[in-house]
Amino acid sequence: MRPINLPLFFVCTILVSFNPSKLHKNIQPVPDKPNVILIFMDDMGYGDPVCYGGGPYQTPNIDRLANTGIRFSNFYAAQAVCSASRSALLTGCYPTRIGISGAIDHNAGFGLNQSEETIPELLKKNGYKTGMAGKWHLGHVEPYLPLQHGFDEFLGIPYSNDMWPVYYDGTPWTDSTSYRSTYPVLPLIEGNKAVGYIRTLEDQSKLTRMFTERAVQFIQTNKNNPFFFYLAHPMVHVPLAASERFKGKSKGGLFGDVMEEVDWSVGIILKTLEENKLLENTLVIFTSDNGPWLTFGNHAGNTGGLREGKGTAWEGGVKVPCIMSWKGKLPAGVVNNQLATTMEILPTLASLCGAPSPQQKIDGIDMANVLLGRTTTIGRNEFVYYYDKNNLKAIRNHRYKLVFPALSQTYGPPAVIGKDGYPGKYGTDSVKLALFDLWTDPGEDRNVLALYPKVAEELNSKADQYRKELGDGLTKATGTSVRPAGLLKN
Repeated sequence: MRPINLPLFFVCTILVSFNPSKLHKNIQPVPDKPNVILIFMDDMGYGDPVCYGGGPYQTPNIDRLANTGIRFSNFYAAQAVCSASRSALLTGCYPTRIGISGAIDHNAGFGLNQSEETIPELLKKNGYKTGMAGKWHLGHVEPYLPLQHGFDEFLGIPYSNDMWPVYYDGTPWTDSTSYRSTYPVLPLIEGNKAVGYIRTLEDQSKLTRMFTERAVQFIQTNKNNPFFFYLAHPMVHVPLAASERFKGKSKGGLFGDVMEEVDWSVGIILKTLEENKLLENTLVIFTSDNGPWLTFGNHAGNTGGLREGKGTAWEGGVKVPCIMSWKGKLPAGVVNNQLATTMEILPTLASLCGAPSPQQKIDGIDMANVLLGRTTTIGRNEFVYYYDKNNLKAIRNHRYKLVFPALSQTYGPPAVIGKDGYPGKYGTDSVKLALFDLWTDPGEDRNVLALYPKVAEELNSKADQYRKELGDGLTKATGTSVRPAGLLKN
């Protein structure tokens, strides 16, 4: 059995289901055009917020969101890597359906196709103002930057904050034999043009505040219009950096300092909404793009005891925190344990905000009626775990997860874990066919394939449908319902 070093906080969580007759007796009518704030973290693990078992740092504002809204305990990013995950969030599609994979950088030859309809594009059709601050990561040249995908304004970085020619200690990279030496200076983009550059760790330490201040400015400017703002924080992705106000102040080292500054950001957003009397007309969503990058050791987050982390198809790679809060409209202090994903956010927002649905097929499920207490069923019967370019690594239903034979990155032996901002090295694991009961074994330790062969057969049959529709590199299947990414011209 694989040893687990982190406590399984979530095992002790009391999971409750919606009871509309009890939870919504005093709920007011839903506004026609609610505002939406979508806060998307980078590499924040399932166990990082205190309300999910994190610490010893404090996250009172994130916890406040959970106490005033719904905390999801079975919520998934579509893939365990940046660009793929972000494409799924904004389009409601499995990344492989729309040709996105990996974490693209300045050498990428593809980006999010302009034919794909995003959340801001759909909401703009119903009169919404749209803005974004933070990390984009879906195409670094003008035809594929946020303004070309539905955002009225954008301040941020084009890809991950570690895609720059800087060494792990913050000094310029000098080794010309390393791929990192090929990176240009990390640009800060306003609209479609670079307005500055991120050259040092001191520059990195200003990003959380800078992007939070842009969100505040956007809210204040558009308080009399329906609006959608996407705050995609570069943190807690390495290199970690906290401002002077937070550096050295937490009880959790630099990672804890960064968590507390991110939590401050959430608090400022809530304070701004409250001061402008917008809390009762604004849905706030807080979630993450994938699990923690564990090879960075004490600069990485916490899976809450889930297996592995970012870059894998194990639960620690794709199961993420998610909180939705809307004063007076959603129930307060509820834990929802149904299967849900980031792909549900687009159709749910389209429904709540009166926007049209995408013309092309998506994979997300509208769960607006679940949020509002009109039903208890989300309707997602399975989730497929794709990774690498297009490898179908696993499939789960509400209870069981079938894992297919494949090679996988691993943070276990023979991997080496890093420290203080320096990375370790991945290991490689030859994964065998296995079935896990996620209700009783969320850490994926005990293979029950021999006990439930019919469950495995049913899941594999369902996986065959996805192989036919979306393809599968492991079985050399070509998908019949996939669309190409956009081709970039550098």
